[in-house]
Amino acid sequence: MASHPTLDAELVVWWECEAERLETLAASARFGFMQRRYASKAAAARARAQVSRLREQARGTTARPATT
Repeated sequence: MASHPTLDAELVVWWECEAERLETLAASARFGFMQRRYASKAAAARARAQVSRLREQARGTTARPATT
């Protein structure tokens, strides 16, 4: 990867962290409807991470020239 990560690379990391946070909330939720809502939001976050991951793969690691 280049010395400066692309926005998509940063979004993958961010959405994965957000999904983990939401899954933790789902595991500790008291009510079933809250568990389902947090789990649904976690799944949506993982889907958004996958979109950015696919964009990053399509871009390739050699697409950006290194700057000095």
